[in-house]
Amino acid sequence: MNGTSARTRAAGLLLGVLADRVLADPRRLHPVAGFGTLAGALERRLWRDARAPGVVHTAVLVGGAIVLGAAAERASRERPALHLTLTAAATWTVLGGTSLDREVAAVAAHLEDDDLPAARQRLTHLVGRGTAELGEGEVVRAALESLAENTSDAVVAPLVWGALAGVPGLLGHRAVNTLDAMVGHRSPRYARFGWAAARLDDAANLPGARLSAALAVVLGPRPRAALRTWRRDAAAHPSPNAGPVEAAFAGALGVSLGGTNDYGGRVEHRARLGDGPAPALDDLHGARRLALRVDTAAAGLAAVVASLMPVLTRHQRREGLRA
Repeated sequence: MNGTSARTRAAGLLLGVLADRVLADPRRLHPVAGFGTLAGALERRLWRDARAPGVVHTAVLVGGAIVLGAAAERASRERPALHLTLTAAATWTVLGGTSLDREVAAVAAHLEDDDLPAARQRLTHLVGRGTAELGEGEVVRAALESLAENTSDAVVAPLVWGALAGVPGLLGHRAVNTLDAMVGHRSPRYARFGWAAARLDDAANLPGARLSAALAVVLGPRPRAALRTWRRDAAAHPSPNAGPVEAAFAGALGVSLGGTNDYGGRVEHRARLGDGPAPALDDLHGARRLALRVDTAAAGLAAVVASLMPVLTRHQRREGLRA
């Protein structure tokens, strides 16, 4: 990658972030919905209660997204305007920060209007757990946990891969993330078939989750508490990536997360993250502000890393020759 391509990638990432802020997700003809339809059709052909067909399902779909992204980027690289447009469009397609914030804001608005049934219903857009019996405090906790986790999965992690690998990284990460949502959960149907998607999602989101947690520490109102909670409590969470982010958010906001979640009859008792009280509605607004700061800082860092990729690559090559 030359300097012009690197600068174009950086500018495209920032333009895509701006598009997400202004436009959010397209309401119709979203490319991710098309990918989901394709994934569902392939699943119907391949599904068996075994890991091997799930590995094939994941490899074909993720590999196809990466190959498509690589071909498109290669074809556009000699034309900076086209490369910029392609990178911006891909970034906008894969990011979900603005839609995430709007969903959380909608839950909060229903609670402010004392409409708990509406808040429970809107919460189903954010979480897979049962919401019909949740009290206000549990609705707030669920929304805050989803906001923290998805700030990493839907914003920071794709920007990390966009900075490092451009359009193939953006599309590949979104393919992994979408497949994990479709088949990566621990249900009887997908315990084996979805194993590959779930494990690949864990690996793909690992750098983004650590960066998200670090940014929450640095940018939150309680840096020491956020760092302490991350280091002490994250490992108790069943997800290796949601744990650090939720723990850092809990410490930064001075609240406790975790508790009992019911996933359609499968009950999980999540360990407590943090030292404070259960989150209240004001804490949900604070979490939205923190998530916005994390998103903005991640976008800036992604642009810097993307622009420096030629320098980093040359340094790695020199170190390889010395070795």
